[in-house]
Amino acid sequence: MKAPPLSWHVVRQLAAKELRSLWRDRLLLVFVVWAFSGAIYTAATAMPDRLVRAPIAVVDEDQTVLSQRIVSAFYPPDFLVPDLISLGEMDTGLDTGRYSFVLDIPPGFQRDVLAGRRPALQLNVDATQMRQSFVGTGYVQSMIQLELQEFVLGERSAAASPVELAVRMRFNPTSDSAWFAGVMEVINMVTMLSIILAGAALIREREHGTLEHLLVMPVRPVEIMLAKVLSMGGVVLLASLLSLRFMVQGVLEMPIGGSLALFMLGVALHLFATTSMGIFMGTVARSMPQLALLIILVLLPLQMLSGGMTPRESIPELLRNAMLLAPTTHFVSLAQAVLYRGAGFAIVWPTLLAIAAIGVSFFLAALGQFRKSLAQG
Repeated sequence: MKAPPLSWHVVRQLAAKELRSLWRDRLLLVFVVWAFSGAIYTAATAMPDRLVRAPIAVVDEDQTVLSQRIVSAFYPPDFLVPDLISLGEMDTGLDTGRYSFVLDIPPGFQRDVLAGRRPALQLNVDATQMRQSFVGTGYVQSMIQLELQEFVLGERSAAASPVELAVRMRFNPTSDSAWFAGVMEVINMVTMLSIILAGAALIREREHGTLEHLLVMPVRPVEIMLAKVLSMGGVVLLASLLSLRFMVQGVLEMPIGGSLALFMLGVALHLFATTSMGIFMGTVARSMPQLALLIILVLLPLQMLSGGMTPRESIPELLRNAMLLAPTTHFVSLAQAVLYRGAGFAIVWPTLLAIAAIGVSFFLAALGQFRKSLAQG
């Protein structure tokens, strides 16, 4: 017997029902608004890749002009004003986390420098602050070297190099980490919210008993799925567009290099895949807590191994190849190509095709699982 044709009128009615249900869930709406506004700003500005107000202390056992010059070289905004402490307070300050850096200037330091004896300075670093300690150690070494050079030679000049290195920063000339972090957080929120909203919509149907009502109506499973994909995907699509306009371009002042319309096409294809994933997990889970646990297990690998947090070249080869089956891998590549480098359709069409193919696969898998769960009651 031939199956009845797909009714887009039914899909529209069901999608409108999903939107009304989401509108009544004010807590979830607040979460969506925060995810594409405050969360974007926080992620972009909370973890800078440069040193900001690092706490430092100095044990000045020399008490000379040179040691005072070194102490005065550390000042905001890179460092806090150094605390002058005794040798006995050094370990306690590091153990309690009060200081990230403690510099010990030994007695006779200036005398040994002027005599050419190459005395040693001791820099103690709290390496539990991994990012800050790594960046800050280089800062401290560079600043001490400059002060020593100016004190000994009377000038602060770098040694002449036999090669002139011309550095040209493309796409992010100021090396502003907020530009990268802001866009990556938008990508993460698109993935997370689409999975949550689609999966929660199906769980909500089951908990409220409305799924059984739909089954006795002349509605096909594919129409129910399309309604959820279009409604929840549409909400995230609109939220991501507003976030790019007002948060990324407005508040963070990041210029978008390529076509915003091309990127939104990629977002729509990505949402097709991730909302299908959410529905698949919604059919497997039987309650909201179960869905939340499933989302955690799926979402963390999608975000950490897709190339957004770390370059894909740094990921083990087995995981790198396996993640080619995930839509987020291709979506991150698309976003970086379009938003940062201004790539056009002629460059990114293979990526769009890969996202679409993965989306169709996830949709068919979710549809099969949805029909199976309906048959089991």
